[in-house]
Amino acid sequence: MGVCSQPVSFYECLLLPHNTSDHMENIDGYLMKYTNLVTGWQYRFFVLNNEAGLLEYFVNEQSRPQKPRGMLPLAGAVISPSDEDSHTFTVNAISGEQYKLRASDAKERQHWVSRLQICTQHHTEAMGKVRLTVPSVFIPEKRHMTIICTMVGLHWIILLSRIYNCLVLKSVIQKNFNFFPPLSSQEQEDIDAEDELEDSFTDKEEDLGAVEEERSVILHLLSQLKLGMDLTRVVLPTFILEKRSLLEMYADFMSHPDLFVTITDGSSPEDRMVRFVEYYLTSFHEGRKGAIAKKPYNPIIGETFHCSWKVPKRPDASKEPSQGSPDPTASSQDSYQVRFVAEQVSHHPPVSGFYAECQERRMCVNTHVWTKSKFMGMSIGVSMVGEGCLYLLEHDEEYTFTLPCAYARSILTVPWVELGGKVTINCAKSGYSAVITFQTKPFYGGKLHKVTAEVKHNSTNAVVCRVQGEWNGVLEFSFTNGETRVVDVTRLPVTKKHVRPVEKQGPTESRRLWQHVTEALRQKDVEKATEHKTVLEERQRTEERHRVETETPWRTRYFDREGEGWVYHKPLWKNSTFKS
Repeated sequence: MGVCSQPVSFYECLLLPHNTSDHMENIDGYLMKYTNLVTGWQYRFFVLNNEAGLLEYFVNEQSRPQKPRGMLPLAGAVISPSDEDSHTFTVNAISGEQYKLRASDAKERQHWVSRLQICTQHHTEAMGKVRLTVPSVFIPEKRHMTIICTMVGLHWIILLSRIYNCLVLKSVIQKNFNFFPPLSSQEQEDIDAEDELEDSFTDKEEDLGAVEEERSVILHLLSQLKLGMDLTRVVLPTFILEKRSLLEMYADFMSHPDLFVTITDGSSPEDRMVRFVEYYLTSFHEGRKGAIAKKPYNPIIGETFHCSWKVPKRPDASKEPSQGSPDPTASSQDSYQVRFVAEQVSHHPPVSGFYAECQERRMCVNTHVWTKSKFMGMSIGVSMVGEGCLYLLEHDEEYTFTLPCAYARSILTVPWVELGGKVTINCAKSGYSAVITFQTKPFYGGKLHKVTAEVKHNSTNAVVCRVQGEWNGVLEFSFTNGETRVVDVTRLPVTKKHVRPVEKQGPTESRRLWQHVTEALRQKDVEKATEHKTVLEERQRTEERHRVETETPWRTRYFDREGEGWVYHKPLWKNSTFKS
C-alpha cells in the first residue's frame, strides 16, 4: 500500500493510504459510557471491529451475538483523550455523533485510544482508493464543487475545498500582493491625540451558528492534531476568528483606566498593592468581549496598535455619561490621558510588546507576552509566557506580574473561555506581594470562573487582604480589620478607547491592516475573509524568506530587546522629567 503501479494524478497522490494494517488488532472489553445527565455513566461492552472500521457496543458481553446497541464508523473520526482526567476519552464520528467513554485506568485508556487511532487512520486513508479525475488545467467553480461533493460524500468536502483553495491561491496572491504596502519595518510615528476619536466599533461576538455549520471542518482539523501538539503554526479556520487583532485585545484589558490611574493614590504600600490587585482582577472580563471562545487575529510581525483613554479627574464624573465614557467635549484639563501602544516584535516565537502610561500620574506599565497554544483533546490551552511591570514613579515602586493561562473549552459544541493557573505580583521595595489563583472548573460540581487571591507582607508573612469570587462576576475583598468590600465586575463603567480613523492610520496599524478581513466577517463572507487573510499571511512568509536569504535582521519600531524581554523605547522611568 502507498505505492502505485501506474501513474496517478496529483489529487490521487493526496489520497494514497499508508501502511497501518500491520498494527491493527480487534479488541473488546468493558468501558463506561456517558449516556445523559439523568442516567449518567453506565458499563457497556465495546468491540473494535477493525475489518469493518466500526466501534460497536452491547449491553453486556453475553449479548454480543445479538445486534449491537450502537455503533460508530471510524473513518474520518477524531479520537481524543480528555483533559478532564486520565481515564476519559471521546470518539467523535464525522457525522457529529459522539461517544464519551471512561476506562478503568490511564493504561487501559491509552490502549483503547492507540488502537482506535490506528483503525481510524487506516479506514480514513483507505477512502483514498476512490479515484478522482480533475484536469490540471481545470479550476472547479462553486456549482461544480457542489455536484462533486454530492457524489463523493461529506468527508471529501474538506479535501476538495483545500484543493480548490490551493489552485486559486497563487492567482489570489498575485492579484492582491500589491494591494497592501510591504511589511518591512518602518519609522516610528508620533500619534497626535487630536486625531483620535471615541471608538465606535461595537461588534459583538455572539454568532455561534457558523461553529455548528462547520462542525465537520473542525472534526477534520482535530483529526490532524495530537494531544499536547503545539498549535502556534497551525492555521485555524477563518470562521472562528474575532473581528479584532490580538494587539487590540490587549488594549481592551485596559477598559477600566479609572482604576488604573488611582493605583498611585494609595496612602500606603499595602493600599497600593490591594488597588493593583483590584485593577488586575477586573481587567479580564471586558478584555474577553464575552464568554464565546473566538480567536483574535494573529498579529503580523511589525503590526502596531495605538489608542488612548480620557479619565475624568473628578471621581464621580465617570459615572455621569452612559457606559462610563467621559464627555468627549470635556477639556483635557479636566481629564487624565492614558496612552497605549502595542507592537508584534517577533513572529517565531509570536511575541507582543505593549506599553501604557499616564504622564500626569507619573505611572506606566510595560509587558511582553509570548502566546503558546497546545491541543488538549476537547480543549485548547494558551499559555501567556512573559512578564509585566507597573512603575509608580511618585513612590519609586515597581510591581512585576505574570499572566494566567486561558482555555477554550467544548470546542466541538458551544466553545467558552476559562482562565486557570497561579499568577504573582511582587513589589521588592515595599515588601508586599500577591498570589492570585484562577481555578478551572472540576469535572464534577464546582463553579465556573472562580478566583482567589491573597495579599501579604513578605517579611512578616502576614496576610492583609483576601479576595474570592468570579473574575467575570462578583469579587469580595476581606481585610484583617474585619472590613469587606464587594466589586461587581459586570457593573463597572467601561471607558471607550480613542482610536484614529482607519484612513488616518499607518499601513501596519491593526485596524487598517485587517480592515478587509474584518469587513468580510461582518458581512458573514467567510470565503472572502479567508482570501484576504491568506494574502496577509503569505506576504509575511515571503518577506521573512527574503530577510533570511539576504541576512537582513528585522528591526522593531517601538520596543527594544533587553535580556529575555522587550521594553518600550521611550518609557517614563527613563525620562528624567518624570523621575522623583
